[in-house]
Amino acid sequence: MPLTIPPPIPPPFPPPHPEPRVPLPLPTVYVAPVWEYKHLHRVVRGDAPPVTESELNALGADGWELAGMIPSLSGVHLYFKRAPA
Repeated sequence: MPLTIPPPIPPPFPPPHPEPRVPLPLPTVYVAPVWEYKHLHRVVRGDAPPVTESELNALGADGWELAGMIPSLSGVHLYFKRAPA
C-alpha cells in the first residue's frame, strides 16, 4: 500500500495583507474652554493712545490677551481674556 500524505491544514486565521495597515485615528475629547475676562474703559484724548505699549506688555505678561476693542463716544472699551491659573 503506497504511503499517502494528507493535504496541509489551512491556518485558522487569514494570512496578513502584504500592504501596511492604516492606524485608527486617536479619539478626540472636546472640553469647553474656561476664560477669565477683564474690561478696561479708557478716555481717548487727542492723538495719545488709549493704552500704552508698556501697559499692554504688562497685561500680556500676566497672561491677558486682547480679545476685542470697541470705540464709543466716551472713549474705547478694551476686552481681555486669559485662561484661569
